[in-house]
Amino acid sequence: MRDSDEFTRWTTEFEAKARARARAGDPDSAGGVTLHPDLARSIQRFQVGESGDGAHLIAKADGAGDPVYAAAVRLFVAEERNHARLLLNLLRAAGEKPISGHWTDAIFVRLRRGLGLRLELMVLSVAEVIAVPYYRTLRDGARDPLTTRTAALILADEQRHIPFHTHRLRLGFASTPAVFRRLIRAAWWTILHAAILVVLLDHGPALRHLGSTRTEFARAARALFAPICAAALPPLRAESVPAPEAGPSGR
Repeated sequence: MRDSDEFTRWTTEFEAKARARARAGDPDSAGGVTLHPDLARSIQRFQVGESGDGAHLIAKADGAGDPVYAAAVRLFVAEERNHARLLLNLLRAAGEKPISGHWTDAIFVRLRRGLGLRLELMVLSVAEVIAVPYYRTLRDGARDPLTTRTAALILADEQRHIPFHTHRLRLGFASTPAVFRRLIRAAWWTILHAAILVVLLDHGPALRHLGSTRTEFARAARALFAPICAAALPPLRAESVPAPEAGPSGR
């Protein structure tokens, strides 16, 4: 019952954020914006990554047997799709067209759909870890109000998504033996490092344009991921270590 209560709190927060977005409306794009070509290409690729319909994740959440969690997942997917819409509005304001796909997103989608709910959430969590320093850099390094505001809105959502997924993963791995936990941690870190490498290769010019470096991005992603991994897969003898933000943050 307590787990269902926690996900009820998440559902309540997602719904509250949706109402707040509706009241606030979208950032004003009437004046247009100019995006550096490196930055425009980078945003196009992130926009593709945010554009999925979430059908596979929703189906797996439905199959997990907790309708409250499944409802929260649907609201999470709606937020991700809203991110794609916000980025599309930004691209259109800059006179840029969205792209239909990118190889990095294709690999990401195939990986997270490959097995069950836990693997999908592990890969999604890596995506959120990548997104947080990216949108923070975009927010802080952009030179126009539209890009800054768009990045800030998405960043706030992504920061809330991390504890949502971490909480579900902690529950999902609660009965996993210690030896498998070590293997899962190692695999999860490998996925993170692969994702970081892709970003550094694919978005390095955009990061540089925004005043950041590849090294700074990699360090930020690793620092953010470490407590997530520890919270979702704590050592069996240290179960009393509290998971950071096991419920909604209230931000």
